[in-house]
Amino acid sequence: MEDFLKAGVISSTHGVRGEVKVFPTTGEPERFRSLKTVYLDTGKERIRLEIAGVKFFKQFAILKFRGIDNINDIEKYRGCGLWVAREDAVPLEEDEYYIGDLIGMQVYTEDGVLFGELKDVMETGANDVYIISTEAHGDVLVPAIHDCILDVDVEEMKMTIHLLPGLI
Repeated sequence: MEDFLKAGVISSTHGVRGEVKVFPTTGEPERFRSLKTVYLDTGKERIRLEIAGVKFFKQFAILKFRGIDNINDIEKYRGCGLWVAREDAVPLEEDEYYIGDLIGMQVYTEDGVLFGELKDVMETGANDVYIISTEAHGDVLVPAIHDCILDVDVEEMKMTIHLLPGLI
């Protein structure tokens, strides 16, 4: 399991005082209000940043980081991800999983046959949809509902599914 979970991506600067617009990649954007630190992934390193202020505008969180007071200090990080330590992440309810923990899981049918690998999760309004890459059928979309998802073992990186008629 990953020690860090992606919380957002810096999309652009906001004003000239070092604020940034962040596109949240979390299901709970309001979570930024209670976060004290995030980690900026520059591609070469992860830089710990202390959050000094949070506002919201449309679908974006506007973040101000302590010690970054100039647009020139932050604009080079446009497109970079913001991560949170797993212990600072939003607690999960029963049958909820962090998307980062699901990607790469081996997916088996209920009769124990390897079906494919979970390569992505599509978030829809009603329920998530798992995109499973298979050799026999290409990408297969499986809704993340109890009728289809029988078991998820994050430690073993294994998922067991029931394929409803019409899914393949």
